[in-house]
Amino acid sequence: MINIIIAGPRGKMGSEAVRMVTNEENFRLVACLDNKNNGKKLMDLTPFPNLDVPIFEDIDECFDSVEADVLVDLTIPEVGYVHTKKAIEHNIRPVIGTTGFSQEQITELKELTKNKNLGGIIAPNFAIGAVLMMKFSQMAAKYMPDVEIIEKHHDNKLDAPSGTAVKTAEMIRETRKLKSQGHPDEKETLNGARGAEMDGMRIHSVRLPGLVAHQEVIFGGDGQLLSIKHDSFNRASFMDGVKFSVEKVFELNELVYGLENVI
Repeated sequence: MINIIIAGPRGKMGSEAVRMVTNEENFRLVACLDNKNNGKKLMDLTPFPNLDVPIFEDIDECFDSVEADVLVDLTIPEVGYVHTKKAIEHNIRPVIGTTGFSQEQITELKELTKNKNLGGIIAPNFAIGAVLMMKFSQMAAKYMPDVEIIEKHHDNKLDAPSGTAVKTAEMIRETRKLKSQGHPDEKETLNGARGAEMDGMRIHSVRLPGLVAHQEVIFGGDGQLLSIKHDSFNRASFMDGVKFSVEKVFELNELVYGLENVI
């Protein structure tokens, strides 16, 4: 049995994770971290009438009060970073779906897990299809270096571009020949029209109500286009990846950034 703490249980991703964990026979939800409702139980919150699971606001109190194997964090970058460090200090394996960590933070967290021989996963995207989309894009970039990324998310998303788009560009960079795209005398008549730039690639972010998580990677060549696209229509699409990660961290001895490294 794997004992799990979920941070952010009232969010759309967090509440979906609560449902997934409580429906898995070998998972046990032992506590939740929230920025309010300290001392209450999940059963006191409207979506979870039958769950006798304690809620903590203070992470140290939480980790000292319950025995846990894994922390699943689905909050925001500032909070997620603190939670991850605290989990590692308490020998709890972190599974982090929060995006927006800096490279310095990821490097620091990797070193902390290495020192403790502790597995962990930070996943910019838990949808298995999205991970495959990134891997296929990395393969294509070796042969078609002219590429642009269009990512579309709901209008409550805080970071732009998305962690998935950044991770995709980082993976593409490993196989793509470095080049600048577009006309050398290209000029934006409206600032930002060409999107963000990374090693000559362009990344465009769309934020609209009605969207969940969508990304298209477009490769251009003489007389041809290749589009690799993934759509998540609801948060349930991420739960297979969360479940996989919770089980996979026990096989790792350090923190891994990106599910593509373990599937």
